[in-house]
Amino acid sequence: MKDQKLKRKNKLLGILPLILCILTFLTGCVQYDVGVNFSGAHQGEIVQKIKLGERLKTFSNETVDEWLNSITTRAKNLEGKVQKVSDRELIVTIPFNNGKELEEKYNKFFNPVAEQKSPNVANQDADLPAFKSDLKLEQGNFLFGIRNHLIYDLDLRSLSLTSANGNIIIDTGSLLQLEFHLNTPAVARTIIKGENDLIPQIQAEGKELTWELKPGKVNHLEAIFWLPSPLGIGAFLIVLLVLIGRFVKYQILTNPAKSQPRQIRQT
Repeated sequence: MKDQKLKRKNKLLGILPLILCILTFLTGCVQYDVGVNFSGAHQGEIVQKIKLGERLKTFSNETVDEWLNSITTRAKNLEGKVQKVSDRELIVTIPFNNGKELEEKYNKFFNPVAEQKSPNVANQDADLPAFKSDLKLEQGNFLFGIRNHLIYDLDLRSLSLTSANGNIIIDTGSLLQLEFHLNTPAVARTIIKGENDLIPQIQAEGKELTWELKPGKVNHLEAIFWLPSPLGIGAFLIVLLVLIGRFVKYQILTNPAKSQPRQIRQT
């Protein structure tokens, strides 16, 4: 019984951002920005900025502090760092060293209790809002470059308050600020496949894309960008040095006629 209560509390803390967003309609706004920054082909960081409105301070401080503390704990478990700008503003930074690690850390951070679910716990938590975040990064090597295909699905339907017949009672689109940022060293382009796909704002000459996430809906976004391949470039330089060495050895050093200076004839 104690373990079940602990798991229930952990899940509640994991989805508390959504609950807080709903509870703060009349008391303030929540600014929730998430970004993936690439500094190279296999390096980068996940950056999350959370800023709670001033009027949210009238809400339960204990509940808000528990949520912020849970974010700090999850970030540190993923080798991340937390900068506390103020008592209502945090900046979380989580590094990654390859595409696979980016997927694992991102999805673990935003689905903190996904691995702890069991049938009994699922039944007990059926009344809590559902929140699903799934980020994928498909990478392919093409000699000198790596093609990166970022796919992100975020289900925020639980942020809409609906009646028993399914009609939307409160639309949170104008009350919350939720954004997803992608920063790359090279130009990135977005992919639009359907009417529900998000269209980003393009900044920094195409190197920064910003999507405004829609509360109460399923958000889908895709982007493609190329990064230089250190392995491919390194292999090319090695082959080039070998060819230059063979040329020097067989065309210059082993050919006396080419290696000796010409004698000037005297008249």
